[in-house]
Amino acid sequence: MKEFIEKISSYNLFNNLLPGILFTIIAKQTTKYDLIQSDILLGLFLYYFIGLIISRFGSLVFENTLIKLKFVNCANYKDFVQTQKEDSKIDSLLESNNMFRTLSAMGFLLLFLKLYEYISIRLQIDDNITCILFVILIMTLFLFSYRKQTSYIRKRVEIHTKNKS
Repeated sequence: MKEFIEKISSYNLFNNLLPGILFTIIAKQTTKYDLIQSDILLGLFLYYFIGLIISRFGSLVFENTLIKLKFVNCANYKDFVQTQKEDSKIDSLLESNNMFRTLSAMGFLLLFLKLYEYISIRLQIDDNITCILFVILIMTLFLFSYRKQTSYIRKRVEIHTKNKS
């Protein structure tokens, strides 16, 4: 267990595990959904996965919405990659930035969970339907995350290929 904890990077700790744990605790206090695990190892994996979902939602949906609303303005990706090579502080700033985005997305998802709880009670939505909807949403979220990550990799390869020319 100690080795597992030591291998978790600060990025994974603050952008996946911490939001997953907080989400689970707050959801238990504010909704009928109790995801807290008595088995610590199982809990760590579940909380990490929940945090990963929150982080991906923050990256794909929340961040894009804030950009479209002109609440945030991101740097050009090529400029970011170049600056990242020259300024070592960018990585720690990016990590903090992503943590704030993920925690903001967590708050939004907690509100959404509470709204879904209210709607599911009013419309008497069966738990099996809820489970199917959840799996479809998670699958869609990770498919779009895969596409976004592939795009970042392609852009970085293109930047490095052009720099070598």
